[in-house]
Amino acid sequence: APAAPAAPAAAAPEAPAEDAPPAGLVKVTAPLVGTYYQASSPGSEAFVKVGDIVEPGHQLAIIEAMKLLNSITAEVKGRVHAIHAQDGEVVEYAQPLFDLVPVD
Repeated sequence: APAAPAAPAAAAPEAPAEDAPPAGLVKVTAPLVGTYYQASSPGSEAFVKVGDIVEPGHQLAIIEAMKLLNSITAEVKGRVHAIHAQDGEVVEYAQPLFDLVPVD
């Protein structure tokens, strides 16, 4: 006798809307390999935190590579939605650092 057909696999439940990334999300990635710093010096306030509004050219972080400090700046006006790197962490080329949600 032929085998009974397999039951169709249940569809994966949809992720809640709150977990979906906002429309138009802009990812800021590391332009080089180096050490990520969220502030200009230890003990100083971070350049940005989640929820801050930034303008184009606003400094978001610093990456130190071979004793050179490289500023990471915003390219769009937006609200900081997420910060993916930790202070003092070594980041890789193209590693996501920030998610910005454009605002008018």
